[in-house]
Amino acid sequence: MSGTRKLAAILVADVVGYSRLAAADEDRTLARLRGLRSDLTDPAIAAHRGRIVKRTGDGSIIEFRSVVDAVRCAIEVQTGLIERNAGLLPERRIEFRVGIHVGDVVEESDGDLMGDGVNIAARLEGVAKPGAICLSEDAYRQARDRVGEEFVDLGEMRLKNIARPVRVYEIKINSGSAAGASFSDGGKPSGPPHLSIVVLPFVNLAGDAEQNYFVDGVTESLTTDLSQMSGMLVIGRNTAFSYKSKPIDLKQIGRELNVRYVLEGSVQRSANRMRVNVQLIDAESGNHLWADRFDKPVTDLFDMQDEIVARLANALNAQLIIAEARRAERAPSPDSMDLYFRGMSTYNRGHTPSNLAEARKLFERALALDPGNVDAIVGAARTHSASAGHHMSDDRAAEMAAAETLALKALSIAPENALAHLCLGVVQMFTHRAAQGVPELERALALDRNLAAAHAYIGLAQNFIGRGEETARHTEDALRLSPRDTAVYLWRTFNGSVKVFLGEDEEAVGELRRAIEANRNFAAAHFYLAVALAELGRLDEARLEVRAGLSIDPKFTIRRYRGDAPTDDPTFMSRRRQIYEIMRNVGIPEG
Repeated sequence: MSGTRKLAAILVADVVGYSRLAAADEDRTLARLRGLRSDLTDPAIAAHRGRIVKRTGDGSIIEFRSVVDAVRCAIEVQTGLIERNAGLLPERRIEFRVGIHVGDVVEESDGDLMGDGVNIAARLEGVAKPGAICLSEDAYRQARDRVGEEFVDLGEMRLKNIARPVRVYEIKINSGSAAGASFSDGGKPSGPPHLSIVVLPFVNLAGDAEQNYFVDGVTESLTTDLSQMSGMLVIGRNTAFSYKSKPIDLKQIGRELNVRYVLEGSVQRSANRMRVNVQLIDAESGNHLWADRFDKPVTDLFDMQDEIVARLANALNAQLIIAEARRAERAPSPDSMDLYFRGMSTYNRGHTPSNLAEARKLFERALALDPGNVDAIVGAARTHSASAGHHMSDDRAAEMAAAETLALKALSIAPENALAHLCLGVVQMFTHRAAQGVPELERALALDRNLAAAHAYIGLAQNFIGRGEETARHTEDALRLSPRDTAVYLWRTFNGSVKVFLGEDEEAVGELRRAIEANRNFAAAHFYLAVALAELGRLDEARLEVRAGLSIDPKFTIRRYRGDAPTDDPTFMSRRRQIYEIMRNVGIPEG
């Protein structure tokens, strides 16, 4: 039966120097290639609607619906390889050559493709330099005005076994050549990328082989969840598992994989408890940066696995930001991401007017160096929404408008950024749009199931739409996912403030005191605690809390609080007017 003739965009890719890499260490080379496939190439192909036609040990033929899809996929892969190769010596890099052509092909019954369309793409791959992408003139014409990269005309070339000369164009990737990105002018490695980490296979200390599936599952799930966090570069599961049950030199692993951090752990199960120990190591120095233990009663193993992974991912994310901020403080010439991490570290210290102002300046400095730094855009947006949402601004409308503009800008660049969706949802819920904000927060959770803050804000939003009795359940979800989060004080303040609105003053006092124990520097927690204490007739204690709150934010007034009302809900506003009067009675300035 004859094949079907059609027009197709064909991408052919090949590993440069595969034989040399395999001869040096075949097992490690294959493991690294499997990791690249699972972490980089296969997701990029799927995202750009490609179909893998044929795969060999060191190459692939891929069909795309359009040249633009093929080119965007190639750029994503080559840029990703630049990041992964940063700091590696040339003989250790894995680099691809890529050729792209659009033309007639014949599709066989088994899905294989034949014809000049494939042959020209293969010959273009053969003339490409390591790390480069070469296009035929036909492909170039379809892509030149639709991708934001520079094309270099290499002129006409005679390609092997192709009858006519083919004009060839090379894409000049904005991230720079692989060599240029990997080495500075001095010829020394520039070092591993920010937030680069490998999660080594956890060790099963129980000695029960039947528990291996659970232990490996924790490692795999944690690797997946970390890779979904913004800015993380996480070495793939296949590569990480190549180190299983082998003597380990953590510094060597850092050099081989070009990562800054290594996470290792162990799991031990007794009859009725499961204990997970983890430690984060600086791969360059070998120093231990953080260690923790998670101890849980044995229940359903898969539910336990999800909970353990969520807690680990959230705790680890916070620790990595601290580690990156410390590195950045020592950097003689901080880059945009250095400044972003310093901003996040300051933001995480607690929402005070001075912390938010300092964090915003750092994010703005980051954006001055790189206007497209999505993480810094979101960070700046969050400082505005926090300042306005938590009663620290006299121009709430302008702050919220700035936050929304920045969040939308971030989403225009990175539509799947969970924190940008979170920020947009927060702005909406604080600006009389809680019914819109909750779905936006749920979208953030769909993108990052471990985003505990989204649960907490969904809980607070319930109070704005007359369902305050549901807040506690959402707060508990946030605390279960991330019980040691830097924002625990914030979430407990949300829950305590809602209990004030519900008239549950004894419970409000307990929750707000727990918020203050977590972080004493959030003025709103002191003010709401003062209201709850006053309702219980404990006026002297209430006035002490007012003084504590005003020492953190001396500009807080009843006038500012009145102007911060997030909703027109009648039940909410009726109780809020009562709170204004209580605030007057305990000494909060009118303004």
